Amino acid sequence: MTLCFATNNANKLEEISAMLGDQFVLKTLQDIGCFEEIPETQDTIPGNSRQKAEHVWDHYRINCFADDSGLEVDALDGAPGVHSAYYGGHPRSYERNLNLLLTNLNGKPNRRARFRTVITLVIDGNYHSFEGTAEGQILTEPRGTGGFGYDPIFQPDGYDRTFAEMSMEEKSAISHRGKAFAKLVSFLNNLPQS
Repeated sequence: MTLCFATNNANKLEEISAMLGDQFVLKTLQDIGCFEEIPETQDTIPGNSRQKAEHVWDHYRINCFADDSGLEVDALDGAPGVHSAYYGGHPRSYERNLNLLLTNLNGKPNRRARFRTVITLVIDGNYHSFEGTAEGQILTEPRGTGGFGYDPIFQPDGYDRTFAEMSMEEKSAISHRGKAFAKLVSFLNNLPQS
C-alpha cells in the first residue's frame, strides 16, 4: 500500500520509515507534488492533525496520515501545547523555543510535562485517530545532542537520560510519537490486503 506522510520533517520521516518496514511505500508531500504550506489553524493537537490529513486527502486523493505533537507543561497550564513548534516565534527555532520554555519555568517547582502526539489516518476517505503520550519532567538545562526540538530538556519517567541522550531506537520505543506510530502500524498491518 502506498501512503503519504503529510510532513516535510526529515526527522519524523526517518522515525516512521524505520517502524513501517518495507510492506508500505511511504511518500512525502514533495513526492505527491504538494508544495503548498498545509494549514495548521486549529486550536488543538487533534484538530491540527485532522486538518493536515484532510487537506492531503481532499486535494490529492491519496491515502495518507498526518501527525501533530506538542509539549504540555503542567506549571504553564498545558503550554506550549499546540503552539510548541512556534513557541519562541517565527520563523521556527528549536533553540528559541527551548530557551523561552526554560525562562518561563524559572523558579517553578513543578516541572511535570508530557509530550502528546495525535495521528490522523485517512484510508479511502475513512478517518482513524491514534494517540500517544510520554510523561516526564523538564530539566533546568539541556543535555544530549540527539533528537530535536525539546528533546534535550525532557527526561521521561523511569529514565535518568533525556530524549536527546537516547538512540533513535530507544526513544522511539517510549516516545509519544513512537507509541502513536506503533498504534498506526498495528492498525495498518491488520488491514485486509486488497
